[in-house]
Amino acid sequence: MAEDPCARYVGGNMVHLSAYQPQYDQKGQYCTEIPIAGDTYFVVDLIDQPLRGMPVSLKIFRGDDNEGETVAQVKADYHPDGVISGIGKLDKGLYSVVVTAEGIPPLQYAYQLRVDMIDYGKVSRAWAGPLIAVLFLSWLMYRLIQSGRWRQWLGSRNQ
Repeated sequence: MAEDPCARYVGGNMVHLSAYQPQYDQKGQYCTEIPIAGDTYFVVDLIDQPLRGMPVSLKIFRGDDNEGETVAQVKADYHPDGVISGIGKLDKGLYSVVVTAEGIPPLQYAYQLRVDMIDYGKVSRAWAGPLIAVLFLSWLMYRLIQSGRWRQWLGSRNQ
């Protein structure tokens, strides 16, 4: 759980966000990258016991600040089972999920969602290794062709 990108820590307490779109993928579980726009089911697990003893709310809104259009909201309530769930219809774009535990002091956990968007950072990182390998092999072939040994070898094969 410590290295899970869907887990957030504040004040020593941890929550975990999962998003599901069973109408598209029965087994798919997402966190911050939602592949397709549409109805999305959100489940927040209150991992630590102290969070289950205080009112906790969930708010999902369009944009990356607290002033965006609210898409889904679960009012502050006690969740002794440690599970908060809600559904929202997400269009393509950026969204924020804020989980607020109304303790003293209040704890706020935030997630940024990307819905139906290409993460060009991930794409470029995925292609960087193969691209470097191709460039290196091209440079190696160029150096080999320019050397006299390659020409000699080709000349001996033609005779």
